[in-house]
Amino acid sequence: MTLVYAGLSLGAVYALVAIGYNIVYVASRSFNFAQAQLMMIGAFVAYAGHVTFGLPAPAVILLTMAVVMLIAAVLERVAVRPVADHQTQLITTLGFGTVLTGLAQLIWGTQPLEVPFIGSKEAITLAGGRVYTFELGLIAMAVLLVVGIHLYTRRRLNGLAVVAMSQDAEAAVLRGVNVRTLAFAAFAVTGLLAGLMGFFIGPKTFAVATLGSALALKGFVALAIGGFGSFYGGLAGGFTVGLVEEHAARYLGSEFSNLSVFAILLLVLMIRPTGLFGKVQERVV
Repeated sequence: MTLVYAGLSLGAVYALVAIGYNIVYVASRSFNFAQAQLMMIGAFVAYAGHVTFGLPAPAVILLTMAVVMLIAAVLERVAVRPVADHQTQLITTLGFGTVLTGLAQLIWGTQPLEVPFIGSKEAITLAGGRVYTFELGLIAMAVLLVVGIHLYTRRRLNGLAVVAMSQDAEAAVLRGVNVRTLAFAAFAVTGLLAGLMGFFIGPKTFAVATLGSALALKGFVALAIGGFGSFYGGLAGGFTVGLVEEHAARYLGSEFSNLSVFAILLLVLMIRPTGLFGKVQERVV
């Protein structure tokens, strides 16, 4: 069970990245390749708040959320809105993420920085396995976030507008949905969530400039396995990637962990090209 807990907590980190990808994708049909770098910045800001400024945990959480949300808003204005087509937005958001990585290296250096955790640092025994409380927190956060998004998109007017955009953008515009406002709000929300996630993933991943690149790749794999546009799929994909990675590293060796993850990705896409929870959207014209 210890290995399962480790895989689920690592998978929760990947799932959180995939969920961020999905929020922007569903709301605007664009893809934010800088999402993982936003979480990386959140981890660094959490470190600065805890260690450099000595702020209490609630203040650190608010600080990380505010800073990363502001950066995400700038990202939407600078790298997304001026670009017409979604394919080019892949390049511009990737470039923005690269800039964030460079700034992180310039400000905090290249060495991993330990982000303190607000809870107990001791592992507990649960169902025959050993697990840290922050790992349980990551798993719970990923699950609760997906459930919350599901309820929001089914019961709130703005959430229904997002669903309408994902199904037929032109029809949604004709019904009065403001596409630009919705896209900007999606980036702002993902920035806010990335800041919050950075606070919680920091104790597991540490704050390091290479974190964004690693999370971006595995988060994308989790999204592809689960299915684009599906939040439950992103959660399932993240857990799948984390479990496969941990078990492969344990039983086959660390050099086979990435190979095993991509083998599972290919297997899933061969069986279901849209991912586990993805759907083929057909439009009658």
